[in-house]
Amino acid sequence: MAALARWCLRRRFVVIALWLAAFAGVSVAAAVTGSAYSNDYGIPGTDSARVSELMEREFPKQAGDSDTIVWHTARDAGTVRAVDVRQHMTAALERVEKLPGVVSVAGPYDNTDSGADTTRISADGHTAYATVLFDRPAAELGESQVRDVVDTVRAAAADGLEVEMGGAGIGAAQQTGSAHLSEAIGVAAAAVVLFLAFGSLAAALLPIATAVVGVGTAYAGVGLLGHAMTVADFAPMLGTLIGLGVGIDYALFIVTRHRQGLKAGLPVDEAARRAVATSGRAVIFAGATVCMALLGMLVLRLSFLNGVAVAAALTVLLTVAASVTLLPALLGLIGPRALSRRERRRLAAHGPRTRARGGFAARWSALVERRPKLLAAVAVVLMLVLALPTLSLRLGTSDQGNDPASATTRRAYDLLAEGFGPGFNGPLTLVGRIDDAADRVAFGKLPETLRGIEGVASVSGSVLSTSGDTALITVVPETAPQSRATSELVARLRDQLGGEVLPRAAEATSLKVYVGGLTAGYDDFARVIVGKLPLFVGVVVGLGSILLLLAFRSIGIPVKAAVMNVAAVAASFGVVVAIFQWGWGSELLGLGRAGPIEPFLPVIMVSVLFGLSMDYQVFLVSRMYEEWRRTRDNRVAVRVGLAETGRVINSAAVIMIAVFSAFVLSGDRIIAMFGIGLAAAVALDAFVLRTLLVPALMHLLGGANWWLPRRLDRWLPRISIEAPSPADPDPAPGVPAPGDPAPGVPAPGVPAPGAPAPGAPVSGPSPDRAPELSPIPHPRPSGSRAPTAPHAAAAPGGHRAAP
Repeated sequence: MAALARWCLRRRFVVIALWLAAFAGVSVAAAVTGSAYSNDYGIPGTDSARVSELMEREFPKQAGDSDTIVWHTARDAGTVRAVDVRQHMTAALERVEKLPGVVSVAGPYDNTDSGADTTRISADGHTAYATVLFDRPAAELGESQVRDVVDTVRAAAADGLEVEMGGAGIGAAQQTGSAHLSEAIGVAAAAVVLFLAFGSLAAALLPIATAVVGVGTAYAGVGLLGHAMTVADFAPMLGTLIGLGVGIDYALFIVTRHRQGLKAGLPVDEAARRAVATSGRAVIFAGATVCMALLGMLVLRLSFLNGVAVAAALTVLLTVAASVTLLPALLGLIGPRALSRRERRRLAAHGPRTRARGGFAARWSALVERRPKLLAAVAVVLMLVLALPTLSLRLGTSDQGNDPASATTRRAYDLLAEGFGPGFNGPLTLVGRIDDAADRVAFGKLPETLRGIEGVASVSGSVLSTSGDTALITVVPETAPQSRATSELVARLRDQLGGEVLPRAAEATSLKVYVGGLTAGYDDFARVIVGKLPLFVGVVVGLGSILLLLAFRSIGIPVKAAVMNVAAVAASFGVVVAIFQWGWGSELLGLGRAGPIEPFLPVIMVSVLFGLSMDYQVFLVSRMYEEWRRTRDNRVAVRVGLAETGRVINSAAVIMIAVFSAFVLSGDRIIAMFGIGLAAAVALDAFVLRTLLVPALMHLLGGANWWLPRRLDRWLPRISIEAPSPADPDPAPGVPAPGDPAPGVPAPGVPAPGAPAPGAPVSGPSPDRAPELSPIPHPRPSGSRAPTAPHAAAAPGGHRAAP
């Protein structure tokens, strides 16, 4: 790492130019090739996947995006059959049909013989709809193309006549602007936090610039990735959300270490080299754990999630690369301006300093040491309370009925549900393979039989494909698509079609009918996900625990980390369930109506949260482990490690929370779920688990934290998260060499490296190894005896000195 940092510093302009060229080149390539995202939730072998396959092959006219125009007349303004309403809307529909990309518009006034198509007009006559068929799927529609349709439709609204639009294409168009706004707000919030932490505008902008370049390159790269594999349309936004959070945090750790080196009197290049050689290793380790957790989704062998996993991992990989290459080049470019003007004046006037003033982190660390049982109990109760809603987690479909009340898609959805019934927005599609005349007769009798099944509102007549070997029936449930009753109807239809309905319809044993549709597809996806979730969690937790075992040579550390990660996931899911499924404040926050949780959300969130939680575990415990190896005193190791990393971990958490929370404004329910879930998880992980529960438990467990069987210790390979600092040049005048006591601190009276004499403060770490903080008093309950260190020597007076 030191060699890489040195190379980047010496060729800083070359490094910056290479990154900018990569950013520009990939962006241009993505713009030229266009996007090819796909929201194909189909899982081979399921009924819903077979329905989608047969529909695409046998009914190609329905392959394009089909959106809906809905109009509604007020109770005192007549019905939609009125002559003036009919003439007004007919003209509007004709204008829509002439727009580019529109194949056809089918409305209720197309039947000239009877004057209206009654199937597209509600029973009370006040609501009607028309279907707009585009020439391509929603993911391939241009934003301007959809905007033209929306503007034309909105212009048709008049007094007493409400006109709205719904459908996938319309929904995608209304979210685009909000998504970029949320990105800008998140970056701005992070910049404010960084400026408050550093006091230097240049230092505050470096993590932002590094993350933006890395994430921007990855964003364009994900667009290109969509041409090679299935990538969901929310994958770029999800990657941006994760990349900005971890990218800014990783850069923050390195910049913080660089600033400490400058305050200690090191030259700019040397401070940057040491920062990358020490904190940069921890950044690479943390980034590797995040990528490993994300790529753990590949074990599920679901093409939809494979693309999401690779896209997110690619984003994290590029942000890590930018942190250890682009960032040192930028640090060399800005020189001493990484410090604020006040800090530079203080350095010039008073010289280097190796210790910082005492602060809240030191006092909090001492409090945790004094009251570990009480504080651990408080943390456990809080996590359990927040995790309780997770027990009612229900996976299912959310649709445009969950959009904010102000959205045209939500209003169109509600008008259709009010006029035609709640199940109208999510019909089920029954597709059968016709092999002979007997199958055709049997399928033709199915509609009559299906109307007698509980939960069925209406059934259309059977439609035969042009090839004659496939037929379909549309079933409208009595309940909404995301209702549990609709899922039960899907299961009931599948059971009865296989055992009861077909024999009653005809003596045909070769006819096979598949049930598909929105609810059926999500139910199939959820069933497969839930079945594979234990394997996925086991793989992610197991690999993460192995990495921690190798890094910290301890059984207890990885076990506690696994438990803490599970706790963070459960509590964050409790927050998501309370807001999105129970609806606590969802409308107030502009997140729409309550509904079930997307089936793929648990898998993606588990992988992301395990990776992010591992970050804080690594940065916290690596400092404790360093102190443990130096003193062999668990109390000192935990207290010093928490005090010296608490401030930077909390600052990093605040930045990540700000970035994640900003994505609530994206206008996309799925991204908002990720934003709130990740923000809650980071907040709980940083402020409850890593700075409260973990150190409290480590105090209670004592030396058992670091226990490892000797035989296992011999077998395991050794890896180092933070390497020892590179060989130091002669220190600047007045700057103590690494390991020497600071000026004015009495030499220790014991041979243990860095151990203080009785009553002396704990010696702080050298500026190139760890964050600088004030000496922390070693609190001890009254009446207790000081523990004797394994290598403590006899102090004056014949007593053994505690380290």
